Amino acid sequence: MTARTVLEVKNLVMNYEIKAGMVSAVENVSFSLPQGKSLGLVGESGCGKTSVALTLLRLQAPNARILGGEVLLDGENLLDLSSEEMRKRRWSGISMVFQGAMNSWNPVYTVGDQILEAIDLHWDPKPTAAKARAKIVELFGLVGLNPDMIDRYPHEYSGGMKQRAVIAMALSCDPRLIIADEPTTALDVIVQEQILAELKKIQEQMGMSIIYISHDIAVIAEITDLLGVMYAGKLVEVGPTVEVFARPRHPYTWLILSSTPSITGERRQLAPLEGEPPNLLDPPTGCRFHPRCPFATELCVTEEPPLAVIDDGHSVACWHHEKVPVGVRSGR
Repeated sequence: MTARTVLEVKNLVMNYEIKAGMVSAVENVSFSLPQGKSLGLVGESGCGKTSVALTLLRLQAPNARILGGEVLLDGENLLDLSSEEMRKRRWSGISMVFQGAMNSWNPVYTVGDQILEAIDLHWDPKPTAAKARAKIVELFGLVGLNPDMIDRYPHEYSGGMKQRAVIAMALSCDPRLIIADEPTTALDVIVQEQILAELKKIQEQMGMSIIYISHDIAVIAEITDLLGVMYAGKLVEVGPTVEVFARPRHPYTWLILSSTPSITGERRQLAPLEGEPPNLLDPPTGCRFHPRCPFATELCVTEEPPLAVIDDGHSVACWHHEKVPVGVRSGR
């Protein structure tokens, strides 16, 4: 039985307006996410991962301009909603664990009071104090926090505990979709593993869908069902995580994996990803990756490749995907 689609993003376009012109930050991004599944978005800094996430929530910066596309959450286009209607969808329909959020707690309020505020604002009807308190106790149990910590202040929490509390807040209104933007930033590897395990367990228990955003491709490999690779504001490859890691078909994905260390398999010298991402005020013609691509031809310079299906559930935007070798390259 095929799982229903919770989120479908169609041809999303978003630019940032600055003095120098329009920055093409998100360009024709399309993907879908079934219920109970997780999608990882990876790519270099500035590739558009967080811009996509904030646009889905309609929390983009004041100078951002959504120029086209659809964001369908259970069939409802979030881009058509008024500000008040969208406010009601946040937390209850779609919520987010923000990048660096563990350092954003207000130091003069208890953590429990700050989660209670989210519940009071977004539950309809508003719960009684006892019911809200019981929900927070339940959430703390889910994320592995002692209920005694509810009435403690943020400075009394460790970094890992703050991150768990952020996740509890994101779950407070039973959303169907959570976006986790670098959810384990600044945590040591032991706590990181614990947090990711908790998220995976919660996802399975509640049947939620999750979008993970990370620079750490190893983290994405471990916890996601689907993988999307972004470059210069575009989604260049998307497919089952296992398939994309085993057989990357876009040169950029192949080069990223070639520059990533592994603790399994044979030891090899890492191969660097050379060059720099393009200036999105004036992006390259054709394929935006062609200035750094070892397989580029004149076609890549003049014509933009579409994101096309090449295998079951595996899509790539490349004119020469068949040239990408199987496996990773060795360093020079």
